[in-house]
Amino acid sequence: MEQFEPGSLSPPQLAAIRRSLTTGRGALTRRSLLRASGIGALTVGGLYGLTGCGIPPAKREGDAATASDDHSASEKEINFSNWTEYMDTSDDEKSRPTLAAFTKRTGIQVKYSEDINDNVEFFGKIRPQLAAGQDTGRDLIVVTDWLAARIIRLGWAQKLDPANLPHAYANLIPQFRNPDWDPGRAHSYPWTGIDTVIAYNAKATEGRKVDSVTQLLDDPTLKGRVGFLTEMRDTVGMTLLDQGKDPANFTTADFDGAIGRLQKGVDTKQIRRFTGNDYTADLDKGDLAACLAWAGDVIQLQAGNPDIKYAIPAAGYLTSSDNLLVPAHARHKTNAEKLIDYYYEPAVAAQLAAFISYVCPVDGVKEDLARIDPALADNVLIVPDKEMAAKSHAFRSLTSEEETAYEEKFTKLIGA
Repeated sequence: MEQFEPGSLSPPQLAAIRRSLTTGRGALTRRSLLRASGIGALTVGGLYGLTGCGIPPAKREGDAATASDDHSASEKEINFSNWTEYMDTSDDEKSRPTLAAFTKRTGIQVKYSEDINDNVEFFGKIRPQLAAGQDTGRDLIVVTDWLAARIIRLGWAQKLDPANLPHAYANLIPQFRNPDWDPGRAHSYPWTGIDTVIAYNAKATEGRKVDSVTQLLDDPTLKGRVGFLTEMRDTVGMTLLDQGKDPANFTTADFDGAIGRLQKGVDTKQIRRFTGNDYTADLDKGDLAACLAWAGDVIQLQAGNPDIKYAIPAAGYLTSSDNLLVPAHARHKTNAEKLIDYYYEPAVAAQLAAFISYVCPVDGVKEDLARIDPALADNVLIVPDKEMAAKSHAFRSLTSEEETAYEEKFTKLIGA
């Protein structure tokens, strides 16, 4: 079994963590801007959680927890850990309507905690119990795909029972069904999706549409006013797509080709700079005419500036996800599965999507969302249509060696 990156993180990996903390997705807040899908905050506890040596993996395929560990029948409760502002709330902020409705229907009380601020930091909290084969005190957690992959690989996530997930199984949209890190969604289901697209300021481009990485890198009218992201997977992944390569199945030579393409943009000063979430202010003012952007940012910017537009390249776009997992030795696995399935009912999913405005992974949600807000239902950044979904691509999982080598090359490119 592959171990969890024993030993210390390499300097390129540490550099990626620092970028994510200071300007990248690790520095963002929910609802106003997209949150980290990258490595996360540089904290002592978080780094320890990633670098601990000799951590024994649990048994695979859910064998780390047995049926006797599940107390759902006698204990009608769930302990659910999530990110801040990632759940619908009432106008007076005193209740969470969808959770309250779940309890009313099932009698299962949900202890909901907004105690996840960063992937790495959170993993540092739960790693000791997981490594020791102990209950973390949480029945359901939400983590980004790269961390979900590692937890599953270590055997620290329970295999889900399809019999308890009829809505989830039927309604999960195709683009999220089969990640390489959890084939067939045996251990996880998406809470939301996070898209990387092209954004542009129509006033700054004098009305011209910007809809490809090639245009970002080659259009002379954009010279010096183009931004790419400091997140390696997003910038390189979008460039790979533009070059006709598949981010889910590429070689080191392909990666190097994308880096070379971007390096030319740096050398010719076509690229103004590589940014984290701080591109939003420059795009809003027009200092950046066009850039790679996270879909949630676009939705927020458009609310205050009608000149902000977005485009889905013909070559496709990158998608990542935040995912629901049941940790090993959780006391209430069946109850947690019932809650996962509940959020895959279209009417419930619509209520959640209307509040958080992230990509909804639930098929058939549009009609229910339209009853709440027709504009949201028609926004493909929240409810992807078939054409958009077909253009979605995921960046493949990397080995520790690849992560180190690729981040080193990317760090050199962006001058970080």
